[in-house]
Amino acid sequence: MLRNFSLIVLLALSIYAPTDSVAENLPITDALNERVLGNPSAPITIVEYSSLTCSHCRSFHQDVLPRLMKAYIDTGKVKLVFRDFPLDGLALRASMMARCAPADRYFKYIDVLYQTQLTWATNTDPLVALARIGKLGGMKQIDFDACMKDEQLFNGILRSRQVASVEASVEGTPTFIINGKKMIQPVTFASFDSILKKLTP
Repeated sequence: MLRNFSLIVLLALSIYAPTDSVAENLPITDALNERVLGNPSAPITIVEYSSLTCSHCRSFHQDVLPRLMKAYIDTGKVKLVFRDFPLDGLALRASMMARCAPADRYFKYIDVLYQTQLTWATNTDPLVALARIGKLGGMKQIDFDACMKDEQLFNGILRSRQVASVEASVEGTPTFIINGKKMIQPVTFASFDSILKKLTP
């Protein structure tokens, strides 16, 4: 099981462990910057509020997002803004680890965390499991430990969650806002497709 877990992580990240720390000297302001998937200038914006321990979020990332990528994001019509809305302390720690990685690898980490959610989130020592994912992606243990102790990052994610609750009326995950309007339809590709076709120029 452990061997398969490690293989999934390595294949998904598609990187080797570098000699230098991937998190070394990463400014905290960069860690809290918006994470955008797709062309930042795309005319349609999907904002996703997600928790890394949420099973419905995992289903979206595994079953729906790949089709959205092919039809809308890779074609430059849509960009997806990923915002952390951790439902528990473990999800918060996973969000912190992903944000401590270089921005250009952020979504690879998110993908891996969802692919292996049933392994690390149910581990008897989930922080050790998270550190293993970080290590396989090139993050040294010393940097993982420093990331977990970063109060500014910890508080920044919590503030972002609070803002989402107050300003966007986010109550659970996943929640999607498309061009400023909350999506109330089922989280399926057909639902997204129906909405996005009407917005596509």
